[in-house]
Amino acid sequence: QEKAVFDTPEGESTVKVAARPIHPLGKCLASVQLLAWILVAKYADALPLYRLEGILKRHGGHISRTTMANWIIRLDDVFKPLINLLREQQLDGDYLQADETRLQVLKETGKAAQSDKWMWVIRGGPPDQPVVLYHYDPSRSEEVPLRLLDGFEGVLQTDGYAGYNRVCRENPITRIGCWDHARRKFVEAGKAAPTKKKGTKVSKADVAIGKIRKLYAIEKRIETLPPEEKTRQRQQLAQPVLNDLKAWLEKNSTRVPRDSLTYKAMQYTLNQWDLLTGYCQDGKLHISNVLAENAIRPFAVGRKNWLFADTP
Repeated sequence: QEKAVFDTPEGESTVKVAARPIHPLGKCLASVQLLAWILVAKYADALPLYRLEGILKRHGGHISRTTMANWIIRLDDVFKPLINLLREQQLDGDYLQADETRLQVLKETGKAAQSDKWMWVIRGGPPDQPVVLYHYDPSRSEEVPLRLLDGFEGVLQTDGYAGYNRVCRENPITRIGCWDHARRKFVEAGKAAPTKKKGTKVSKADVAIGKIRKLYAIEKRIETLPPEEKTRQRQQLAQPVLNDLKAWLEKNSTRVPRDSLTYKAMQYTLNQWDLLTGYCQDGKLHISNVLAENAIRPFAVGRKNWLFADTP
């Protein structure tokens, strides 16, 4: 606040008035509203800056993509304190979900322009205040989750990627799996199977999908229940379905060609079994990692639009 002095018939009077808001970038042509619009359009709506340049031009604004890129880069320092606070908030929770997706960055030291780099996402924290944080890294190695999850204690939900094994092994972290990922492998196997003729048997991939669908139907039925009741319902309703599915997988995995997608889907599911069934132990946990996958989807959509990033 600032003080302002006014002359009145009774003499001088001093009042406090609100100070002008400080611009996050100091001297800058862009308003805070324009900066927010550019960030949301680029990162939430997956619009590359050259498209934003054209959109603004149609509205009478002439701002180059280079200028917008420089604003975004300068905002990194502005947001660092907020991101650090969000990370502390996130790690205070006891349930996180993680995922990663490819991102091509041309000028990355020690990496070929065509090689894959990675955008990582961590979602979770206190149940009533979940935080979603993104982290770019040229590597997909196990060192990255070790760094991102430093200090976390609780449950971590991921797909079957082995890069998360070490952080769970060296920290008090319980890992659980994702049924969406397992189901997707059977869907891919079903699509790759020969076209079914009328009267032929249902494929084993379709049978597995049908059994997994029952697990999702149970989740739909109990989604509004409190966590304690969800745990009880899963033990009562989902556990028999899981037992049936495992017995079916063990019986039929030897009845399909070892080089088929169906066999690979069966083996993946059996190898991940303890992780895939972990959600039944606590009603606060989800059957899949879909919330993290949804959070990182803008970058997957963005790949089709901006194709690559020039620099980190």
